[in-house]
Amino acid sequence: MATNLPTTVNPPSSSASNNLFAAADMGTNSFKLLIVRADPTTGRFLQLDRLKHPVVLGRDTPSSAISAASILRALDSLRKFHHLLLSHHVSPSRTRVVATSAIRDASNQSQFLHTIRQTLGFHVDVLSGEEEARLTYIGVLQFLPVFNQKVLTIDIGGGSTEFVIGKEGDVIFATSLKLGHVILTEEFVKMNEIDRMRDHIRSLIRQSGLIEKVCEHGFELVIGSSGTIRAIEKAVFHRYGQGLDNVGLIDGYKRDWRFSRGELSDLVGKLCGMEEKFERDGFFKRRSEFIVAGAVLLEEIFGMLGIEEMEVSGYSLGEGVVAEQLAGVFDDYDLNANARWRSVVRLATRFNNNKKMKSAALCAGIAKEMFEGISKWNELGDSGNKLADSLVDKDLEYLEAACLLHNIGLFNGKKGYHKQSYHIIMNGDQLHGYDSEEVKIIALLARHHRKKFPKLDHHSLQGFTKEVKQKFRILCAIIRVSVLLQEYMSINIQDMEFSHSHEGFKLVDFYLVVDEYSNQLFLLVLSQTRDQPLVPGNAKPLAKDVDAELTNELEHFRVVFQQKLILVPSSSSESSER
Repeated sequence: MATNLPTTVNPPSSSASNNLFAAADMGTNSFKLLIVRADPTTGRFLQLDRLKHPVVLGRDTPSSAISAASILRALDSLRKFHHLLLSHHVSPSRTRVVATSAIRDASNQSQFLHTIRQTLGFHVDVLSGEEEARLTYIGVLQFLPVFNQKVLTIDIGGGSTEFVIGKEGDVIFATSLKLGHVILTEEFVKMNEIDRMRDHIRSLIRQSGLIEKVCEHGFELVIGSSGTIRAIEKAVFHRYGQGLDNVGLIDGYKRDWRFSRGELSDLVGKLCGMEEKFERDGFFKRRSEFIVAGAVLLEEIFGMLGIEEMEVSGYSLGEGVVAEQLAGVFDDYDLNANARWRSVVRLATRFNNNKKMKSAALCAGIAKEMFEGISKWNELGDSGNKLADSLVDKDLEYLEAACLLHNIGLFNGKKGYHKQSYHIIMNGDQLHGYDSEEVKIIALLARHHRKKFPKLDHHSLQGFTKEVKQKFRILCAIIRVSVLLQEYMSINIQDMEFSHSHEGFKLVDFYLVVDEYSNQLFLLVLSQTRDQPLVPGNAKPLAKDVDAELTNELEHFRVVFQQKLILVPSSSSESSER
């Protein structure tokens, strides 16, 4: 049997933690922390964790000192950021904290930043309006395939709105206006002075010279970022105010991230109706207080700049900060790379909230560790224990894409959601750069991540070559285990390693596990971070249905690979084997 395991968890290897990056955005309305795991070979990054706190610094009088109450809320938020960064072992050298409008304009900025530095050790970069606009544009380029187009990007924040015209990663024009949804709400919306707010917006835009600059440089398309604009697009997408709970299925699959001037105006009309407050609060949640100001502001911008349609980016300032960090660390980092992958992220973000995106990204991380471990074993093994077909980078891309998309069908309910995910991927025309066979492989992996394991002659695999069918079953075995572990176990991907040995199991830098009765086994070692057993057979068994499901998946793995898979919780004194 396996030897006893230590109950403590050592820090992850330096190579694992070196691929984590973080960006903290101290905004006027909210503080946001983004932690990503980057792939240095491809430049792709996936959200590992995210936090957001409604600090609302903008409640203080504009251009005055940040109040003591706001400082306390800010420090409380940053302490939580600090704790999460430590739990993920993110290096301070890979963490950047930036501040925007409210702190940029605060008279007590220096004192506030000194307090943060002394209390938590964070060095805060206060961005100019132009720098904020530039980084937002870089973030947009990580989400939408618009690198070669001249793009006008608009980002509505709590204290300011940024405008930037860029092409091929270069900024042509950038400016920031003191028009934010928090400030406008405090000054006008709370007094129900919508018309006076419109006059104020128009006057400030005219005086800024923005209209002349935009006309001088021109643009091919307009992109909106930030939470306010995404909330507006979501309201249009879900037909807010029309009494419909869900979008039409096929129409919903095909609709892209965009809305028209007419759709925006219709939404503003509904939001400004006094009788709409109850429905508004239910739909927009915490953003409800500021959505009227944000929507009216955007409507005025549309009118004054002659905008008829806006595309929407799921990425903004935080992702721009991360992308710039990656460019400084990884050689030849290309802002325009991974167009195919970005279309996968867009589709996942369309149907998944932050919690589901985090789960999907964790699933992808587990699957990647398993895939790379199996590939290494396959390359180094002798002819007697090699897989029939070698695994290549594209196979990993299909696997990660399916992991990221496997749960998008949940938007329509739990029952049969894997089939719904399949239909969205197949019928949505959203995965750009993939051919029809590649889209089908990704869709079928999402379809078969649960329920019956497909045989080689399964009707859904008809039309594939024998080689593709065999690879599909390999990827299917991996995604099924990954989904199950992500769903039921408490896992820190940084503390997980997948390995194989003829003699037994070896987890480098942690401990040695030897099985006396088998000479060819896989080992998946997981960190247990909550008081919850990771696998059946420990002191506190999992629920019977989970136990049975895990047993089934480990058997599928054994059949496909002709190898056993042993799960070892690192905080337990026992291993569990199937």
